[in-house]
Amino acid sequence: MDRHIILLAHNIRSLWNVGSLFRTSDSFGVEKIFLTGYTAAPPRREISKTALGAEETVPWEKTEEPTKVIAKLRKQGYTIVALEQARGAKDLRNYAPPVKVCLIVGHEVTGVPKELLKLCDAIVHIPMHGTKESLNVAVAAGIALHHILVEVQS
Repeated sequence: MDRHIILLAHNIRSLWNVGSLFRTSDSFGVEKIFLTGYTAAPPRREISKTALGAEETVPWEKTEEPTKVIAKLRKQGYTIVALEQARGAKDLRNYAPPVKVCLIVGHEVTGVPKELLKLCDAIVHIPMHGTKESLNVAVAAGIALHHILVEVQS
């Protein structure tokens, strides 16, 4: 089964995290990355350092306004899914993604804003088993992208 995955990175403050999102997206065949809000865009030395060239191979678009991107993708048949620890979020391990998914990740500390969560078709979270309550945004995105890829291909 073909999978169609888009990543929307909103208000990511670390340039190294942005680079890591590019590299991770390349490895999972993400079709496009939308960099929204104040998320930095290439070319930046810090992004290139962790992306290792993926910023040149993964299509991307920079736009301030994520709601327009979400509306456009929904019209194209994408299911909008936020990766966030929020009330009502479904355990990622129990989420069966559709073939066309836009995964939203947010700010390293404050996460995906409530106004974007309201626009999502689903919210998923990664269960934590240690003493820390969260993962680095790029690491969490990698886990979620792997799940989406594996589940879609199953």
